[in-house]
Amino acid sequence: MSWHRPFRTTSRDGWDVVIEPDASGWEHTGLYAAELAPGTSRALEVRGRELLVIPLSGSVSVSSEDSAGRHEATLAGRDSVFAGPTDVAYVPAGSSVTISALGPARVAVAFAVAGKSAQSRTFRHVAVGEVPVELRGAGAASREVRNFGIPGVLDADSIIACEVITPAGNWSSYPPHKHDEERPGEETQLEEIYYFEVRSTERSELDRTSGELPAEGGPGYVRVYGTDERPIDVLAEVRSGDVVLVPHGWHGPAMAAPGYDLYYLNVMAGPGPERAWRICDDPAHAWVRDTWADQAIDPRLPIGGQR
Repeated sequence: MSWHRPFRTTSRDGWDVVIEPDASGWEHTGLYAAELAPGTSRALEVRGRELLVIPLSGSVSVSSEDSAGRHEATLAGRDSVFAGPTDVAYVPAGSSVTISALGPARVAVAFAVAGKSAQSRTFRHVAVGEVPVELRGAGAASREVRNFGIPGVLDADSIIACEVITPAGNWSSYPPHKHDEERPGEETQLEEIYYFEVRSTERSELDRTSGELPAEGGPGYVRVYGTDERPIDVLAEVRSGDVVLVPHGWHGPAMAAPGYDLYYLNVMAGPGPERAWRICDDPAHAWVRDTWADQAIDPRLPIGGQR
């Protein structure tokens, strides 16, 4: 089983990226991503899944229907994922949704299988001003985290989602950590999607006229490893549009090569009763966190973002 899915190797039905629950044991999360020409649309039946619509570049309108009626939102979006945070739309389970491009656009639709509680959720447009931007780590482990879909920011059944920007030459998702067991108060069981984009620090890797990803972009790298009881072994060179899946195991670092800023979208959900992101550091590397107290946050951050 390959947990690294290069760009367009999973394309289907007009989507460049399609990640769904399948026979590999992937059960709780998924992702669609596509380039949309001006005025074109994509429709999805949400059923037992809840969605987050995330403009990667450009602006889109979102129309949804559920038992409470019809909901509309215009997502202003951004020029690219490196230009700053974006507004997003949350679509609860049991809805239908149509996404329409208001110009050249690329959009990601993250989802989680819902069912943790009987509580019904409502459609929500999360404005860009409501998205907390966190600067995490220090020194060469500095990164920017945009927390639009985490507990405390978004009321949802199961989905947890955020974006991470790692400046060129830095490491993120570090120290290596895991969240694959239910240990009350200490760790939650969550599978995780990483969707990547990369840009050169010398020139834009995105043609802003067409909204298309480049045929060749810079590299980033990501590591996932397991235990003797639950083995997994991923060391992947990733480029714009690639996906790495983490069903279990220690994951990190995600590395931005010198000369290339690295972006990734994280989508998480799991079978446990609580919607929470609780992690356990690899004991061999947990000491690294203590070194950050005497280091400054990388002055390049936030990259096009807000604090």
